[in-house]
Amino acid sequence: MASKLAALQHWVDETAALTRPARIHWCDGSDAEYQALVQQMLQNGDLIELNQQTHPGCYLHRSHPSDVARVEHLTLVCHPQQQDSGPNNHWMDPAAAHAKIDALFDGCMEGRTLYVIPYCMGPIESPLARCGVELTDSPYVVANMRIMTRMGAAAQARIEREGRFVRGLHSIGELDPERRFIMHFPDELLIKSYGSGYGGNALLGKKCHALRIASHQARAEGWLAEHMLIVGIENPQGQIHYIAAAFPSACGKTNLAMLIPPEGYRRAGWKVWTVGDDICWMRPGADGRLYAINPEAGFFGVAPGTSASTNPNALASIARDTIFTNVAVTADNQPWWEGLPGTPAADWQGRAYDRANGPAAHPNSRFTVSARQCPTWSKQAEAPAGVPISAIVFGGRRPSLLPLVMEARDWAHGVLMGAAMGSETTAAATGAVGVLRRDSMAMKPFCGYHFGDYFAHWLSFDQAGAKLPKIFHVNWFRKGSDGQFLWPGFGDNLRVLEWMIERIEGRATGVDTPVGILPSEGELKLEGLALDRTRLDELLAVDPDGWQDELAAIGDYLESFVPRLPARLRSEQQRVAQALAAAQPRRRAHAS
Repeated sequence: MASKLAALQHWVDETAALTRPARIHWCDGSDAEYQALVQQMLQNGDLIELNQQTHPGCYLHRSHPSDVARVEHLTLVCHPQQQDSGPNNHWMDPAAAHAKIDALFDGCMEGRTLYVIPYCMGPIESPLARCGVELTDSPYVVANMRIMTRMGAAAQARIEREGRFVRGLHSIGELDPERRFIMHFPDELLIKSYGSGYGGNALLGKKCHALRIASHQARAEGWLAEHMLIVGIENPQGQIHYIAAAFPSACGKTNLAMLIPPEGYRRAGWKVWTVGDDICWMRPGADGRLYAINPEAGFFGVAPGTSASTNPNALASIARDTIFTNVAVTADNQPWWEGLPGTPAADWQGRAYDRANGPAAHPNSRFTVSARQCPTWSKQAEAPAGVPISAIVFGGRRPSLLPLVMEARDWAHGVLMGAAMGSETTAAATGAVGVLRRDSMAMKPFCGYHFGDYFAHWLSFDQAGAKLPKIFHVNWFRKGSDGQFLWPGFGDNLRVLEWMIERIEGRATGVDTPVGILPSEGELKLEGLALDRTRLDELLAVDPDGWQDELAAIGDYLESFVPRLPARLRSEQQRVAQALAAAQPRRRAHAS
Protein backbone atom coordinates (compact mmCIF):
# COMPACT_ATOMS: atom_id res chain seq x y z
CA MET A 1 0.00 0.00 0.00
CA ALA A 2 1.09 3.58 -0.58
CA SER A 3 -0.24 7.05 0.07
CA LYS A 4 -1.73 9.40 -2.51
CA LEU A 5 -0.09 12.23 -0.55
CA ALA A 6 3.45 12.66 -1.84
CA ALA A 7 4.70 14.25 1.41
CA LEU A 8 3.50 11.25 3.43
CA GLN A 9 4.88 8.66 1.02
CA HIS A 10 8.23 10.47 0.87
CA TRP A 11 8.50 10.54 4.66
CA VAL A 12 7.72 6.82 4.97
CA ASP A 13 10.29 6.01 2.26
CA GLU A 14 12.88 8.27 3.90
CA THR A 15 12.28 6.67 7.32
CA ALA A 16 12.49 3.16 5.87
CA ALA A 17 15.84 4.02 4.30
CA LEU A 18 17.11 5.17 7.71
CA THR A 19 15.66 2.40 9.91
CA ARG A 20 15.84 -0.45 7.34
CA PRO A 21 12.78 -2.53 8.36
CA ALA A 22 12.17 -6.00 6.96
CA ARG A 23 8.66 -4.97 5.90
CA ILE A 24 6.23 -2.00 5.97
CA HIS A 25 2.59 -2.32 7.05
CA TRP A 26 0.06 0.49 6.47
CA CYS A 27 -2.56 0.25 9.24
CA ASP A 28 -6.22 0.36 8.21
CA GLY A 29 -7.71 0.23 11.73
CA SER A 30 -9.91 -2.77 10.99
CA ASP A 31 -11.05 -5.40 13.48
CA ALA A 32 -9.26 -8.07 11.45
CA GLU A 33 -5.99 -6.14 11.65
CA TYR A 34 -6.34 -5.70 15.43
CA GLN A 35 -7.06 -9.39 15.98
CA ALA A 36 -4.08 -10.39 13.80
CA LEU A 37 -1.82 -8.10 15.85
CA VAL A 38 -3.14 -9.57 19.11
CA GLN A 39 -2.48 -13.11 17.89
CA GLN A 40 1.03 -12.12 16.80
CA MET A 41 1.77 -10.60 20.23
CA LEU A 42 0.32 -13.61 22.04
CA GLN A 43 2.65 -15.86 20.06
CA ASN A 44 5.79 -13.79 20.70
CA GLY A 45 5.00 -13.09 24.35
CA ASP A 46 4.30 -9.34 24.05
CA LEU A 47 0.78 -10.05 25.31
CA ILE A 48 -0.56 -12.58 27.82
CA GLU A 49 -4.16 -13.73 27.53
CA LEU A 50 -6.20 -12.98 30.64
CA ASN A 51 -9.20 -14.98 31.87
CA GLN A 52 -11.57 -14.82 28.88
CA GLN A 53 -14.56 -15.97 30.95
CA THR A 54 -14.28 -13.06 33.39
CA HIS A 55 -12.52 -10.54 31.12
CA PRO A 56 -13.34 -11.28 27.46
CA GLY A 57 -11.02 -9.62 24.96
CA CYS A 58 -8.57 -8.58 27.70
CA TYR A 59 -4.80 -8.98 27.59
CA LEU A 60 -1.78 -8.15 29.74
CA HIS A 61 1.44 -6.52 28.59
CA ARG A 62 4.53 -6.49 30.81
CA SER A 63 6.99 -3.76 29.93
CA HIS A 64 10.70 -3.78 30.75
CA PRO A 65 11.21 -2.92 34.46
CA SER A 66 13.26 0.15 33.42
CA ASP A 67 10.46 1.39 31.15
CA VAL A 68 7.37 2.04 33.24
CA ALA A 69 6.68 5.80 33.15
CA ARG A 70 7.22 9.11 31.39
CA VAL A 71 10.85 10.32 31.58
CA GLU A 72 10.74 14.08 32.06
CA HIS A 73 14.51 14.63 32.02
CA LEU A 74 14.78 12.87 28.64
CA THR A 75 11.75 14.68 27.16
CA LEU A 76 12.94 17.63 25.08
CA VAL A 77 11.15 20.52 23.36
CA CYS A 78 13.46 21.66 20.58
CA HIS A 79 12.56 25.12 19.31
CA PRO A 80 15.31 26.78 17.24
CA GLN A 81 15.75 29.35 20.04
CA GLN A 82 16.08 28.03 23.58
CA GLN A 83 14.07 30.92 25.05
CA ASP A 84 11.02 29.80 23.04
CA SER A 85 11.00 26.47 24.92
CA GLY A 86 11.14 28.37 28.22
CA PRO A 87 12.31 27.38 31.71
CA ASN A 88 9.39 24.92 31.89
CA ASN A 89 11.00 22.59 29.30
CA HIS A 90 14.26 20.75 28.64
CA TRP A 91 15.84 21.96 25.38
CA MET A 92 18.38 20.88 22.80
CA ASP A 93 19.38 22.65 19.60
CA PRO A 94 17.21 21.08 16.84
CA ALA A 95 20.14 20.24 14.53
CA ALA A 96 22.04 18.57 17.38
CA ALA A 97 18.88 16.78 18.53
CA HIS A 98 18.15 15.38 15.07
CA ALA A 99 21.73 14.18 14.70
CA LYS A 100 21.73 12.55 18.13
CA ILE A 101 18.48 10.63 17.74
CA ASP A 102 18.86 9.79 14.03
CA ALA A 103 22.11 8.01 14.90
CA LEU A 104 20.02 5.80 17.21
CA PHE A 105 17.37 5.24 14.52
CA ASP A 106 20.02 4.13 11.99
CA GLY A 107 19.19 0.49 11.18
CA CYS A 108 17.11 0.06 14.34
CA MET A 109 14.22 -1.74 12.59
CA GLU A 110 16.27 -4.45 10.87
CA GLY A 111 14.26 -7.68 11.05
CA ARG A 112 11.20 -5.77 12.32
CA THR A 113 8.03 -4.39 10.74
CA LEU A 114 7.58 -0.65 10.30
CA TYR A 115 3.93 0.15 11.01
CA VAL A 116 2.40 3.27 9.45
CA ILE A 117 -0.38 4.54 11.75
CA PRO A 118 -2.55 7.34 10.30
CA TYR A 119 -4.70 8.74 13.12
CA CYS A 120 -7.07 11.57 13.93
CA MET A 121 -7.16 13.32 17.31
CA GLY A 122 -10.84 14.12 17.69
CA PRO A 123 -13.93 13.08 15.70
CA ILE A 124 -12.98 12.42 12.07
CA GLU A 125 -15.39 15.08 10.74
CA SER A 126 -14.61 17.71 13.39
CA PRO A 127 -13.00 20.98 12.28
CA LEU A 128 -11.41 21.06 15.76
CA ALA A 129 -9.65 17.71 15.16
CA ARG A 130 -6.04 17.41 13.95
CA CYS A 131 -4.34 14.45 12.31
CA GLY A 132 -1.03 12.71 12.63
CA VAL A 133 0.93 9.71 11.39
CA GLU A 134 3.06 7.62 13.72
CA LEU A 135 5.73 5.30 12.33
CA THR A 136 6.65 2.59 14.85
CA ASP A 137 8.13 -0.89 15.13
CA SER A 138 5.90 -1.81 18.08
CA PRO A 139 2.68 -3.81 17.49
CA TYR A 140 1.76 -2.96 21.12
CA VAL A 141 1.79 0.72 20.13
CA VAL A 142 -0.42 -0.02 17.10
CA ALA A 143 -2.98 -1.86 19.25
CA ASN A 144 -3.06 0.95 21.84
CA MET A 145 -3.25 3.72 19.24
CA ARG A 146 -6.26 1.96 17.70
CA ILE A 147 -8.04 2.27 21.05
CA MET A 148 -6.80 5.76 21.96
CA THR A 149 -7.32 7.53 18.59
CA ARG A 150 -9.49 7.38 15.47
CA MET A 151 -6.92 5.33 13.57
CA GLY A 152 -6.83 3.85 10.09
CA ALA A 153 -8.31 4.35 6.64
CA ALA A 154 -10.68 7.22 7.51
CA ALA A 155 -7.87 9.16 9.17
CA GLN A 156 -5.58 8.56 6.19
CA ALA A 157 -8.29 9.83 3.84
CA ARG A 158 -8.57 13.07 5.85
CA ILE A 159 -4.77 13.47 5.90
CA GLU A 160 -4.61 13.04 2.13
CA ARG A 161 -7.45 15.53 1.72
CA GLU A 162 -5.89 18.18 4.00
CA GLY A 163 -2.23 17.56 3.15
CA ARG A 164 -1.09 18.46 6.69
CA PHE A 165 -0.29 16.17 9.60
CA VAL A 166 1.91 15.80 12.67
CA ARG A 167 4.75 13.33 12.08
CA GLY A 168 5.79 10.91 14.82
CA LEU A 169 8.68 8.45 14.55
CA HIS A 170 9.04 5.83 17.28
CA SER A 171 11.19 2.78 17.89
CA ILE A 172 11.41 0.68 21.02
CA GLY A 173 15.13 0.35 20.19
CA GLU A 174 16.92 -1.76 22.76
CA LEU A 175 14.91 -0.42 25.73
CA ASP A 176 18.19 0.91 27.13
CA PRO A 177 17.63 3.82 29.57
CA GLU A 178 20.97 5.25 28.41
CA ARG A 179 19.69 5.32 24.81
CA ARG A 180 16.26 6.87 25.36
CA PHE A 181 14.92 10.23 24.20
CA ILE A 182 11.51 11.74 23.51
CA MET A 183 12.10 14.78 21.32
CA HIS A 184 9.59 17.34 20.07
CA PHE A 185 10.19 19.76 17.19
CA PRO A 186 7.09 22.01 17.35
CA ASP A 187 8.06 24.22 14.40
CA GLU A 188 8.31 21.06 12.25
CA LEU A 189 5.18 19.41 13.73
CA LEU A 190 7.47 16.46 14.41
CA ILE A 191 8.06 14.00 17.28
CA LYS A 192 10.93 11.51 17.55
CA SER A 193 10.88 8.90 20.32
CA TYR A 194 13.48 6.19 20.84
CA GLY A 195 14.17 3.53 23.43
CA SER A 196 10.84 3.30 25.27
CA GLY A 197 7.71 1.21 24.79
CA TYR A 198 5.80 2.94 27.62
CA GLY A 199 2.48 4.69 26.91
CA GLY A 200 3.20 8.42 27.02
CA ASN A 201 6.66 7.92 25.49
CA ALA A 202 5.47 5.62 22.71
CA LEU A 203 1.79 6.41 21.99
CA LEU A 204 2.78 9.61 20.25
CA GLY A 205 -0.80 10.78 19.71
CA LYS A 206 -1.24 11.17 23.46
CA LYS A 207 0.82 13.69 25.46
CA CYS A 208 3.40 14.26 22.70
CA HIS A 209 0.93 15.29 19.99
CA ALA A 210 -2.26 16.15 21.88
CA LEU A 211 -0.49 18.50 24.33
CA ARG A 212 3.14 19.39 23.52
CA ILE A 213 2.75 19.78 19.75
CA ALA A 214 -0.94 20.75 19.86
CA SER A 215 -0.35 23.53 22.41
CA HIS A 216 2.08 25.06 19.89
CA GLN A 217 -0.44 24.58 17.06
CA ALA A 218 -3.20 26.03 19.25
CA ARG A 219 -1.25 29.18 20.00
CA ALA A 220 -0.63 29.78 16.29
CA GLU A 221 -4.23 28.99 15.30
CA GLY A 222 -6.15 30.66 18.15
CA TRP A 223 -7.34 27.76 20.30
CA LEU A 224 -6.33 25.93 23.51
CA ALA A 225 -4.90 22.42 23.97
CA GLU A 226 -5.24 21.60 27.65
CA HIS A 227 -4.63 18.83 30.19
CA MET A 228 -8.30 18.79 31.25
CA LEU A 229 -11.21 16.44 31.69
CA ILE A 230 -14.58 17.31 30.15
CA VAL A 231 -17.73 16.37 32.06
CA GLY A 232 -21.41 17.12 31.44
CA ILE A 233 -23.72 17.83 34.39
CA GLU A 234 -27.41 17.30 33.59
CA ASN A 235 -29.95 18.77 36.00
CA PRO A 236 -33.45 17.33 36.63
CA GLN A 237 -34.85 19.69 33.96
CA GLY A 238 -32.64 18.05 31.33
CA GLN A 239 -30.26 20.98 30.86
CA ILE A 240 -26.58 20.04 30.51
CA HIS A 241 -23.62 22.23 31.46
CA TYR A 242 -20.21 21.07 30.28
CA ILE A 243 -17.25 21.71 32.55
CA ALA A 244 -13.52 21.44 31.74
CA ALA A 245 -11.24 20.83 34.71
CA ALA A 246 -7.46 20.70 35.23
CA PHE A 247 -5.79 18.96 38.18
CA PRO A 248 -2.22 17.83 38.86
CA SER A 249 -1.72 14.11 39.45
CA ALA A 250 -3.34 12.40 42.45
CA CYS A 251 -6.20 14.90 42.64
CA GLY A 252 -9.10 12.74 41.43
CA LYS A 253 -9.32 13.77 37.78
CA THR A 254 -10.72 10.53 36.35
CA ASN A 255 -13.03 10.16 39.36
CA LEU A 256 -14.53 13.58 38.60
CA ALA A 257 -14.89 12.78 34.88
CA MET A 258 -16.92 9.67 35.82
CA LEU A 259 -18.60 11.07 38.94
CA ILE A 260 -21.60 9.23 40.40
CA PRO A 261 -24.09 11.64 42.03
CA PRO A 262 -25.05 11.18 45.70
CA GLU A 263 -28.22 9.14 46.20
CA GLY A 264 -30.45 12.17 46.78
CA TYR A 265 -29.23 13.78 43.57
CA ARG A 266 -29.77 10.56 41.61
CA ARG A 267 -33.34 10.31 42.89
CA ALA A 268 -33.95 13.91 41.88
CA GLY A 269 -32.82 13.18 38.34
CA TRP A 270 -29.26 14.53 38.17
CA LYS A 271 -26.96 12.79 35.65
CA VAL A 272 -23.27 13.00 34.83
CA TRP A 273 -21.87 12.48 31.31
CA THR A 274 -18.24 11.68 30.52
CA VAL A 275 -16.79 13.40 27.45
CA GLY A 276 -13.11 13.02 28.35
CA ASP A 277 -10.85 12.24 31.28
CA ASP A 278 -7.50 13.75 30.29
CA ILE A 279 -7.23 16.15 27.34
CA CYS A 280 -9.43 18.99 26.09
CA TRP A 281 -9.10 21.09 22.94
CA MET A 282 -11.14 24.33 23.06
CA ARG A 283 -11.87 26.86 20.31
CA PRO A 284 -14.07 29.98 20.26
CA GLY A 285 -17.32 29.39 18.35
CA ALA A 286 -19.29 31.83 16.22
CA ASP A 287 -21.42 32.71 19.27
CA GLY A 288 -18.34 33.72 21.33
CA ARG A 289 -18.45 30.65 23.60
CA LEU A 290 -15.62 28.12 23.89
CA TYR A 291 -16.39 24.73 22.32
CA ALA A 292 -14.40 21.66 23.33
CA ILE A 293 -13.59 18.22 21.99
CA ASN A 294 -11.82 15.32 23.63
CA PRO A 295 -9.13 14.53 21.05
CA GLU A 296 -8.80 10.99 22.41
CA ALA A 297 -11.08 8.01 21.79
CA GLY A 298 -10.03 5.97 24.81
CA PHE A 299 -8.79 6.04 28.39
CA PHE A 300 -5.19 5.30 29.34
CA GLY A 301 -5.91 5.15 33.04
CA VAL A 302 -3.92 4.36 36.16
CA ALA A 303 -5.14 1.01 37.51
CA PRO A 304 -4.10 1.03 41.23
CA GLY A 305 -6.78 2.64 43.35
CA THR A 306 -9.50 2.06 40.75
CA SER A 307 -12.16 0.09 42.59
CA ALA A 308 -15.88 -0.36 43.13
CA SER A 309 -15.76 2.25 45.90
CA THR A 310 -13.58 4.90 44.20
CA ASN A 311 -14.68 4.67 40.57
CA PRO A 312 -17.22 1.98 39.69
CA ASN A 313 -17.73 3.45 36.21
CA ALA A 314 -14.03 2.99 35.38
CA LEU A 315 -14.14 -0.54 36.76
CA ALA A 316 -17.18 -1.36 34.61
CA SER A 317 -15.44 0.11 31.55
CA ILE A 318 -12.49 -2.28 31.74
CA ALA A 319 -14.37 -5.55 32.19
CA ARG A 320 -13.84 -6.41 28.51
CA ASP A 321 -11.75 -5.53 25.43
CA THR A 322 -8.98 -3.87 27.45
CA ILE A 323 -5.19 -3.93 27.29
CA PHE A 324 -3.67 -3.94 30.77
CA THR A 325 -0.04 -2.93 31.29
CA ASN A 326 2.05 -3.93 34.33
CA VAL A 327 -0.80 -5.09 36.56
CA ALA A 328 -0.65 -8.23 38.69
CA VAL A 329 -2.71 -11.37 38.07
CA THR A 330 -4.68 -13.73 40.30
CA ALA A 331 -4.35 -17.51 40.33
CA ASP A 332 -7.14 -17.80 37.73
CA ASN A 333 -5.49 -15.13 35.53
CA GLN A 334 -7.68 -12.13 36.27
CA PRO A 335 -6.06 -8.68 36.34
CA TRP A 336 -5.37 -7.44 39.88
CA TRP A 337 -4.02 -4.33 41.57
CA GLU A 338 -4.02 -2.73 44.97
CA GLY A 339 -7.58 -1.63 45.78
CA LEU A 340 -9.28 -4.74 44.35
CA PRO A 341 -10.58 -7.69 46.40
CA GLY A 342 -8.82 -11.02 46.18
CA THR A 343 -5.16 -11.98 46.24
CA PRO A 344 -2.48 -11.68 43.55
CA ALA A 345 -0.62 -14.80 42.46
CA ALA A 346 1.98 -13.10 40.24
CA ASP A 347 3.24 -9.51 40.34
CA TRP A 348 3.64 -7.07 37.46
CA GLN A 349 6.98 -8.59 36.49
CA GLY A 350 5.53 -12.12 36.36
CA ARG A 351 7.19 -13.22 39.62
CA ALA A 352 5.33 -15.22 42.26
CA TYR A 353 3.85 -12.51 44.47
CA ASP A 354 6.02 -11.66 47.47
CA ARG A 355 5.20 -8.63 49.59
CA ALA A 356 8.94 -8.07 50.05
CA ASN A 357 9.18 -7.18 46.34
CA GLY A 358 6.83 -4.20 46.78
CA PRO A 359 3.34 -3.66 45.34
CA ALA A 360 1.92 -6.48 43.22
CA ALA A 361 0.88 -4.07 40.48
CA HIS A 362 3.28 -1.33 39.43
CA PRO A 363 2.05 1.99 40.93
CA ASN A 364 1.86 3.38 37.37
CA SER A 365 0.24 0.28 35.86
CA ARG A 366 -2.38 1.12 33.25
CA PHE A 367 -5.47 0.10 31.34
CA THR A 368 -6.22 1.08 27.74
CA VAL A 369 -9.90 0.95 26.84
CA SER A 370 -12.36 2.54 24.43
CA ALA A 371 -14.19 5.50 26.01
CA ARG A 372 -17.44 4.14 24.57
CA GLN A 373 -17.32 1.32 27.15
CA CYS A 374 -17.78 3.78 30.02
CA PRO A 375 -21.36 3.59 31.39
CA THR A 376 -21.48 7.40 31.52
CA TRP A 377 -19.92 7.98 28.06
CA SER A 378 -21.61 10.88 26.26
CA LYS A 379 -22.53 10.65 22.57
CA GLN A 380 -21.55 14.32 22.45
CA ALA A 381 -17.94 13.10 22.60
CA GLU A 382 -18.39 12.45 18.87
CA ALA A 383 -20.07 15.79 18.09
CA PRO A 384 -18.00 17.45 15.33
CA ALA A 385 -18.72 20.95 16.71
CA GLY A 386 -17.70 19.95 20.25
CA VAL A 387 -19.58 20.87 23.42
CA PRO A 388 -20.01 24.42 24.81
CA ILE A 389 -17.98 24.95 27.98
CA SER A 390 -19.82 26.70 30.83
CA ALA A 391 -17.02 26.59 33.39
CA ILE A 392 -13.30 25.94 33.66
CA VAL A 393 -12.14 24.49 36.98
CA PHE A 394 -8.62 24.45 38.39
CA GLY A 395 -7.69 22.51 41.50
CA GLY A 396 -4.90 21.11 43.61
CA ARG A 397 -4.19 19.11 46.73
CA ARG A 398 -3.79 21.75 49.46
CA PRO A 399 -4.28 20.69 53.11
CA SER A 400 -4.77 24.29 54.22
CA LEU A 401 -5.43 27.87 53.03
CA LEU A 402 -7.25 27.16 49.74
CA PRO A 403 -11.04 27.04 50.33
CA LEU A 404 -13.31 24.30 49.02
CA VAL A 405 -14.39 26.46 46.09
CA MET A 406 -13.91 29.99 44.85
CA GLU A 407 -14.85 31.77 41.65
CA ALA A 408 -12.59 34.16 39.79
CA ARG A 409 -13.93 37.72 39.48
CA ASP A 410 -13.04 37.83 35.76
CA TRP A 411 -10.95 36.07 33.08
CA ALA A 412 -7.61 37.59 34.11
CA HIS A 413 -8.17 36.58 37.74
CA GLY A 414 -9.05 33.07 36.53
CA VAL A 415 -5.84 32.83 34.51
CA LEU A 416 -3.94 33.84 37.66
CA MET A 417 -5.74 31.06 39.59
CA GLY A 418 -4.67 28.56 36.94
CA ALA A 419 -1.10 29.85 36.77
CA ALA A 420 -0.76 29.62 40.57
CA MET A 421 -2.26 26.17 41.06
CA GLY A 422 -0.31 23.30 42.55
CA SER A 423 -0.25 20.62 45.22
CA GLU A 424 1.49 20.34 48.57
CA THR A 425 3.46 17.26 49.53
CA THR A 426 2.89 15.42 52.82
CA ALA A 427 5.26 14.22 55.49
CA ALA A 428 4.45 10.61 54.63
CA ALA A 429 5.56 11.13 51.04
CA THR A 430 8.59 13.36 51.36
CA GLY A 431 9.51 13.88 55.01
CA ALA A 432 8.58 17.56 54.76
CA VAL A 433 5.09 18.98 55.11
CA GLY A 434 3.79 21.73 52.86
CA VAL A 435 6.34 21.67 50.05
CA LEU A 436 4.31 23.31 47.27
CA ARG A 437 4.86 22.21 43.69
CA ARG A 438 3.36 24.71 41.28
CA ASP A 439 1.91 23.12 38.15
CA SER A 440 0.24 25.89 36.15
CA MET A 441 -2.98 24.66 34.54
CA ALA A 442 -1.59 21.10 35.22
CA MET A 443 0.49 21.73 32.08
CA LYS A 444 4.04 21.97 33.45
CA PRO A 445 5.21 18.68 31.87
CA PHE A 446 3.17 19.21 28.71
CA CYS A 447 3.29 22.81 27.44
CA GLY A 448 5.22 22.89 24.17
CA TYR A 449 6.56 26.42 24.58
CA HIS A 450 7.49 29.15 27.11
CA PHE A 451 5.02 29.41 30.00
CA GLY A 452 5.10 33.24 29.81
CA ASP A 453 3.85 33.07 26.21
CA TYR A 454 1.32 30.42 27.29
CA PHE A 455 -0.16 32.72 29.96
CA ALA A 456 -0.33 35.54 27.38
CA HIS A 457 -2.17 33.19 25.00
CA TRP A 458 -4.75 32.41 27.67
CA LEU A 459 -5.24 36.12 28.35
CA SER A 460 -5.73 36.81 24.61
CA PHE A 461 -9.15 35.13 24.63
CA ASP A 462 -10.59 37.99 26.70
CA GLN A 463 -11.86 40.04 23.76
CA ALA A 464 -14.95 42.05 22.92
CA GLY A 465 -17.85 39.75 22.09
CA ALA A 466 -16.32 36.73 23.87
CA LYS A 467 -18.70 34.79 26.12
CA LEU A 468 -16.03 33.07 28.13
CA PRO A 469 -16.66 30.37 30.74
CA LYS A 470 -16.57 31.32 34.38
CA ILE A 471 -13.38 30.11 36.09
CA PHE A 472 -13.34 28.40 39.48
CA HIS A 473 -10.74 26.87 41.79
CA VAL A 474 -11.54 23.88 44.01
CA ASN A 475 -9.72 22.10 46.80
CA TRP A 476 -11.28 18.80 47.87
CA PHE A 477 -8.30 18.11 50.17
CA ARG A 478 -8.44 20.76 52.91
CA LYS A 479 -7.87 19.26 56.35
CA GLY A 480 -9.10 20.21 59.79
CA SER A 481 -7.06 20.67 62.94
CA ASP A 482 -7.44 16.91 63.55
CA GLY A 483 -5.61 16.17 60.28
CA GLN A 484 -8.74 14.65 58.69
CA PHE A 485 -10.22 15.76 55.37
CA LEU A 486 -13.01 18.27 55.92
CA TRP A 487 -14.89 17.41 52.71
CA PRO A 488 -16.03 13.87 51.77
CA GLY A 489 -15.19 14.29 48.07
CA PHE A 490 -16.07 11.76 45.32
CA GLY A 491 -19.79 11.95 44.45
CA ASP A 492 -20.39 14.77 46.91
CA ASN A 493 -18.27 17.02 44.72
CA LEU A 494 -21.45 17.38 42.65
CA ARG A 495 -22.72 19.69 45.41
CA VAL A 496 -19.89 22.09 44.56
CA LEU A 497 -20.51 21.75 40.82
CA GLU A 498 -24.19 22.57 41.43
CA TRP A 499 -23.17 25.83 43.12
CA MET A 500 -20.97 26.65 40.12
CA ILE A 501 -23.93 26.04 37.78
CA GLU A 502 -26.14 28.28 39.91
CA ARG A 503 -23.49 31.00 39.66
CA ILE A 504 -23.36 30.52 35.87
CA GLU A 505 -27.14 30.82 35.67
CA GLY A 506 -27.26 33.82 38.03
CA ARG A 507 -29.20 32.00 40.76
CA ALA A 508 -26.53 32.19 43.50
CA THR A 509 -25.21 35.47 44.86
CA GLY A 510 -21.97 34.30 46.44
CA VAL A 511 -19.89 36.40 48.79
CA ASP A 512 -17.06 38.55 47.47
CA THR A 513 -13.65 38.17 49.13
CA PRO A 514 -10.25 39.53 48.02
CA VAL A 515 -9.25 36.07 46.73
CA GLY A 516 -12.49 35.23 44.91
CA ILE A 517 -16.23 34.70 45.21
CA LEU A 518 -17.22 32.01 47.73
CA PRO A 519 -20.63 30.42 48.45
CA SER A 520 -22.93 32.54 50.58
CA GLU A 521 -24.71 31.21 53.66
CA GLY A 522 -26.91 28.24 52.68
CA GLU A 523 -25.92 28.18 49.00
CA LEU A 524 -24.09 24.84 49.17
CA LYS A 525 -26.71 22.07 49.25
CA LEU A 526 -25.73 19.84 52.18
CA GLU A 527 -28.88 17.72 52.70
CA GLY A 528 -27.95 14.14 53.53
CA LEU A 529 -24.38 15.09 54.36
CA ALA A 530 -22.97 14.77 57.89
CA LEU A 531 -21.05 18.05 57.88
CA ASP A 532 -21.37 20.33 60.89
CA ARG A 533 -21.30 24.10 60.70
CA THR A 534 -17.81 24.35 62.23
CA ARG A 535 -16.27 22.15 59.53
CA LEU A 536 -18.12 24.01 56.76
CA ASP A 537 -16.83 27.34 58.10
CA GLU A 538 -13.32 25.88 58.15
CA LEU A 539 -13.70 24.67 54.54
CA LEU A 540 -14.63 28.15 53.34
CA ALA A 541 -12.40 30.21 55.64
CA VAL A 542 -10.09 32.85 54.11
CA ASP A 543 -6.98 33.59 56.19
CA PRO A 544 -5.75 37.05 55.09
CA ASP A 545 -2.25 36.66 56.54
CA GLY A 546 -1.78 33.24 54.97
CA TRP A 547 -3.10 34.57 51.67
CA GLN A 548 -0.69 37.52 51.66
CA ASP A 549 2.17 35.01 52.02
CA GLU A 550 0.63 32.94 49.22
CA LEU A 551 0.33 35.96 46.90
CA ALA A 552 3.95 36.86 47.57
CA ALA A 553 5.01 33.31 46.70
CA ILE A 554 2.88 33.41 43.53
CA GLY A 555 4.62 36.66 42.60
CA ASP A 556 8.03 35.03 43.03
CA TYR A 557 6.94 32.07 40.89
CA LEU A 558 5.65 34.34 38.11
CA GLU A 559 8.92 36.26 38.11
CA SER A 560 10.67 33.09 36.94
CA PHE A 561 9.02 33.64 33.54
CA VAL A 562 10.31 37.18 33.05
CA PRO A 563 10.87 38.75 30.53
CA ARG A 564 7.95 36.94 28.85
CA LEU A 565 5.56 37.23 31.79
CA PRO A 566 2.50 39.21 30.64
CA ALA A 567 2.25 42.54 32.44
CA ARG A 568 -1.48 41.93 32.89
CA LEU A 569 -0.84 38.78 34.92
CA ARG A 570 1.69 40.53 37.16
CA SER A 571 -0.74 43.42 37.74
CA GLU A 572 -3.53 40.94 38.53
CA GLN A 573 -1.34 39.30 41.18
CA GLN A 574 -0.61 42.75 42.63
CA ARG A 575 -4.31 43.69 42.54
CA VAL A 576 -5.27 40.65 44.64
CA ALA A 577 -2.38 41.29 47.06
CA GLN A 578 -3.47 44.92 47.50
CA ALA A 579 -7.11 43.89 48.01
CA LEU A 580 -6.00 41.54 50.77
CA ALA A 581 -3.90 44.23 52.43
CA ALA A 582 -6.80 46.69 52.28
CA ALA A 583 -9.28 44.17 53.69
CA GLN A 584 -7.18 43.41 56.77
CA PRO A 585 -3.78 44.98 57.44
CA ARG A 586 -1.22 42.43 58.53
CA ARG A 587 -0.74 41.92 62.20
CA ARG A 588 2.06 43.98 63.68
CA ALA A 589 3.94 40.82 64.63
CA HIS A 590 4.09 39.88 60.96
CA ALA A 591 5.14 43.38 59.89
CA SER A 592 8.04 43.40 62.33
